[in-house]
Amino acid sequence: MQNIPDKMPLANNHISVDCVVFGFDSGQLKVLLIKRVGEDEGEVFHDMKLPGSLIYMDEDPDDAAQRVLKELTGVRNIRLMQFKAFGSKNRTSNPKDVRWLERAMESRVERIVTIAYVSMVKIDRALSQSLLDKYQACWVPVGDVKTLAFDHNLIIKEALAYMRRFVEFDPSMLFGLLPRKFTALQLRVLFELVYDKQFDVRNFHRKIAVMEYVVPLEERQKGVPHRAARYYKFDKKTCNKLRK
Repeated sequence: MQNIPDKMPLANNHISVDCVVFGFDSGQLKVLLIKRVGEDEGEVFHDMKLPGSLIYMDEDPDDAAQRVLKELTGVRNIRLMQFKAFGSKNRTSNPKDVRWLERAMESRVERIVTIAYVSMVKIDRALSQSLLDKYQACWVPVGDVKTLAFDHNLIIKEALAYMRRFVEFDPSMLFGLLPRKFTALQLRVLFELVYDKQFDVRNFHRKIAVMEYVVPLEERQKGVPHRAARYYKFDKKTCNKLRK
């Protein structure tokens, strides 16, 4: 009879979802975060985290992600894309995070594998100030994000990398962050933030010129102290046709 080798103990995993929601406002790329207040070893702490939750027995990950945004931020029915699973054994290496989660979920936690989702939304449509206050959620410029709970800084970094790849295939999500009418400067600033690099002004105008789905308008800015810039609009039908 063949001997069965000793095996390592199976991981006692919990499955969660975390949502990375990006928005563009006032020339800044922002991410939606939740304020976390807790008490650990007799001391009250304040920090931030991504909207997330363990998955309930009767729901699938996609439903859980939508529930999380609705319950924790008030955001409803936005397009979320599942982009990566994070399951390092070091995700729960900070005892403070584990103790906070166990109290919040009233369940023992040893290890968590999270399924991460990403979305891009227009900030003014996604969440009103009253909802921000109600749910203790806030938009934070990506460059100003401090140390977050668990590995949420890494999840945001990976979400940005994913979006850079995705918008090359489907630019509509990127243009969805802009107003219906936008200037070349607004578009360039957004590109620089998403791609994390500077674009030469003249070269960027040439780049716009070959984008068939970026349509120049006859309308220009009004009441500005500088030379009025031309407005452009995004043609989604042309973009979809070119993708095919």
